[in-house]
Amino acid sequence: MSRPTIDLPYTLDVLVRLLDTPSPTGFTEGAVREIEEELRALGITPARTRKGALTWEVAGSDQRHVTFSGHVDTLGAMVKHIKRTGRVTLSALGGYDWATVEGEDVRVHTQSGRVVTGTVVNIRQSTHVHGAALRTLQREQSVMEVRLDEPTWSADETRALGIAVGDFVSFDARPRVTPAGYVKARHLDNKAAVAVFLGVTRALREHPPTATTAFHVTTYEEVGHGAATGIPPHTDELIAVDMAAVGENQQSSEHHVTLCVADSGGPYDHALGNRLRASARRAGVALCVDIYPYYASDGTAAWRAGGDYPVALIGPGVDASHAYERTHTDALVATGALMLAHVRDED
Repeated sequence: MSRPTIDLPYTLDVLVRLLDTPSPTGFTEGAVREIEEELRALGITPARTRKGALTWEVAGSDQRHVTFSGHVDTLGAMVKHIKRTGRVTLSALGGYDWATVEGEDVRVHTQSGRVVTGTVVNIRQSTHVHGAALRTLQREQSVMEVRLDEPTWSADETRALGIAVGDFVSFDARPRVTPAGYVKARHLDNKAAVAVFLGVTRALREHPPTATTAFHVTTYEEVGHGAATGIPPHTDELIAVDMAAVGENQQSSEHHVTLCVADSGGPYDHALGNRLRASARRAGVALCVDIYPYYASDGTAAWRAGGDYPVALIGPGVDASHAYERTHTDALVATGALMLAHVRDED
């Protein structure tokens, strides 16, 4: 029997639009609105939590309630200080190395609504001026600054642009879909999963699930407390969907979906993991299994907040996590196929 799959062109279109919508942790209104509009076009009315997360549901035919949680907030920064030179320093939002954002285009989102562009540079950026001192410079917060794309050479001139301490700063995602099917961008963590959520929702509208299926999109995962509240109270299984980290000594692949069985918060639920393995086998989905020592998810946040349900973690393989990332459409399709199989399989 043929099984439903996500519409890949639709999913990629949603993904690119989300990637082009700035949503650093704490500044996610634009991306949440984009998801809401897409859901309404699908005939679904989502609900917002008071914390700003988004939840919607597709009714099933049995008593099982499965919730998929993913986050739309991304890495980013805030203006920490306006220097006497007119440049600004940054306070990081989320866990990334400063070397991974050097040279990146950014947008400073002012309180007035004005957006000022710029570039992250270090204080010794020119090799022709600083020579070997550039190569030995340790990239850290104290030596990084934003060179604004405005004629400003003093703190007062920068303030006159409307820029102030506490303004949010977003990194340019630079999304690209290559002819070979690779998707390159910042913030595939975790907009790739959210786009898959919409692709799965669209498929479930035509092929209803057996399990009532909820989707919970959080807005504070990158700082550790995204799913601490807001998970639907009738949840029987919580499946966090987030990037699978690709790298040396890891099993994850850009072309596959991964079941993460443990991360820095410890092991995930063994029985739920086995149910997902069984769903993958029935659907013919090749499933990677991996452990991430420097990783935590919305599932971890939900459990630590007292969530009384089994939790598992799955997601598409993403290379260069928390930098300029890359995945493949194979992994997006496989993630969607596993989700669809799981909510349409009888226990």
